[in-house]
Amino acid sequence: MSDHLQADADPERWVPLRGSGLGSGRRRRAAVRMLMTTAGIAQGQPGSGLMSFIAGRVVKAGLKNADGRYLAWSWKEDAHALAALAQVQALTPQVRTARAMMPMEYDDTEDFSNPHLGSGEKLVMDAPTRPGTPPFAMYTWDTGTHLVTLQAVSPDRERFLTFLPHIDALARTVRFVEDLEVGESNVLRLPPA
Repeated sequence: MSDHLQADADPERWVPLRGSGLGSGRRRRAAVRMLMTTAGIAQGQPGSGLMSFIAGRVVKAGLKNADGRYLAWSWKEDAHALAALAQVQALTPQVRTARAMMPMEYDDTEDFSNPHLGSGEKLVMDAPTRPGTPPFAMYTWDTGTHLVTLQAVSPDRERFLTFLPHIDALARTVRFVEDLEVGESNVLRLPPA
């Protein structure tokens, strides 16, 4: 396998979502519905059915064929309570531009350290300003060549803040493994102080 994401999700709390398998379809559909709402696609709005169908296919294909570029989980006790998606993408000029053009409320981040990825950012939107958007948390790390993100979303506003310690714990295990030959990189990554 080439460069890929890894994480050590607590099996007592999280169920990994795969591209196929018994029982994964229901959990995957619930996760996709929750994750789509943070992208501004709410159930019932024009085009939401088609967008959810396309997103479901993309996530399924991504989990099966993306060589570890995506990892997804649902909350073990209740698949409709919480979903999380980690992904890695090359830091192209387009990705940098898209990050710079995010809405102003996305500037309200706090520092978040990960022992594998170093210093990053955490954004908690427990009362999103956009109608129909559920509470979510987003973690980002810029490795210099790639952007690693973890996004977790829950439709349950009352329970969302109680999930945060478990989401933080998952975020601290996310890592990006680059298969490099000796001498291929001039980037030195230091663990947080």
